[in-house]
Amino acid sequence: MRKIQFANDEYYHIFNRGVDKRKIFLEEKDYQRFLLSLNLLNDKEAGLLLQWRDYMKCKEKSALPFLKLGFRNRKFLVDIVAYCLNPNHYHLLVKQRAEKGIERFMHKLGTSYTKFFNEKYRRSGVLLQGKFKAIHIKNNVKLLYLSAYINQNSEVHEIAKAEKYLWSSYSQYLGNKKFGLCRTHVISSHFKNVKEYKEFCRENLRGMIEKKQDEKLLIEE
Repeated sequence: MRKIQFANDEYYHIFNRGVDKRKIFLEEKDYQRFLLSLNLLNDKEAGLLLQWRDYMKCKEKSALPFLKLGFRNRKFLVDIVAYCLNPNHYHLLVKQRAEKGIERFMHKLGTSYTKFFNEKYRRSGVLLQGKFKAIHIKNNVKLLYLSAYINQNSEVHEIAKAEKYLWSSYSQYLGNKKFGLCRTHVISSHFKNVKEYKEFCRENLRGMIEKKQDEKLLIEE
């Protein structure tokens, strides 16, 4: 039984990685599919992902019109505040909105993406390393810090510069995306403007990288 008990209107850091540290995103379309799932599976009602598939079969055009319609009368399970998808793991910062919302959402997300990945790459079995991990965020100081950590996670792991990385929410925070998954106001309301938030992120980045390097050395020793 999971030790942590999820409560409505509370924030949590959710993360998991591929089994045996394997890559769970092998190409651009895999990242896109996971992001689509973050959007369409975040609903008390089932079926939006299936509706999207039917729509795309009939309409040889962008999915954007459907995604706009999909936000009408939605009953969200969680609010997504920040995310980062790295080749072998992901991070999410979420607030629970509905009873058992996080557990329901993460179960749907894990099941759906594993099925997609296994069918695409002709494999079977589990893809993710057990149950997702979760940490309760108990104050605003940790909430703001974790938003910076997740938004810059690709750089923390020396994968790519955070500002240019396509698979995190950082570009939405910097105002480079017209549409996005995240409720950025949860974080941005604590800062005067985008520039101040960006400075906050960069000020904390060095410490994040050094901490990650220290952890790696300890494991290797």
